[in-house]
Amino acid sequence: MVVIPNWRTSSYTGTENCVEVADNDSVGVMVRDTKDRDRGIMVVRPAAWAKFVEFSKST
Repeated sequence: MVVIPNWRTSSYTGTENCVEVADNDSVGVMVRDTKDRDRGIMVVRPAAWAKFVEFSKST
């Protein structure tokens, strides 16, 4: 089954660092640059993404 990414802008996005996240796939969380969507997508495991988000909240 192919999951179509449900892209949303990160809540931490500023004017100079725009990031979109698609976390509707249980296999991986996709991240891309809003300003250059054709540049590629980074995929990380959901557990690693959750740790990154927690770390980001603490800084």
